[in-house]
Amino acid sequence: MTGHFEPQPGGGAVVPLDEVEISILRSLAVQLMELIGPGEAAGESESDDLLASIFNDGPSEPPADPVLARLFPDAYGGPDLVPDDDVRAASAEFRRYTENDLRARKREDALALIRALDGLAPAGDSALLRLDAGECRQWLGALNDLRLAIGTRLEVTDEEDGGELLRLPDSDPRKPMVMAYLWLGGLQETLVDSLMG
Repeated sequence: MTGHFEPQPGGGAVVPLDEVEISILRSLAVQLMELIGPGEAAGESESDDLLASIFNDGPSEPPADPVLARLFPDAYGGPDLVPDDDVRAASAEFRRYTENDLRARKREDALALIRALDGLAPAGDSALLRLDAGECRQWLGALNDLRLAIGTRLEVTDEEDGGELLRLPDSDPRKPMVMAYLWLGGLQETLVDSLMG
């Protein structure tokens, strides 16, 4: 996995991806969407009742799954970090009014990644993925969420853990996820560099 983003003339970024890279990215994004959960109920749309969707309360408790808790953290610490009942109540209230929108944005970012990949047809060894500025923003969001999810499952807590994990023997069942975690980090970094360059 060697593809890295480069700036496109006129804005955006481009990256060569081979069939294996496309398959891995797509699979990870689909898994992320499944973890985040479904969006609107079947048959509903934003136009059905925009006002109701604005006031639709979300959950007030943090998710039990550690990955979801990382993707949707408490606004003011967490119950283990902040024992103050007023702060916990404020955090629950904040979550109630923001988590549904945050989940929707994360789903949209992952879906944008999937759609961009589905539009690729590798010719020979690789295909060129071209992203405009808006697509780059969604890809950055999705790549970040994928890295947070994998890093949480791998129990990565700082930069040293990534280095330790890299030294795992090939026989370790975590090794493929470590390689994906590091590769996604490289994609994310080169995408940021492309947009700033």
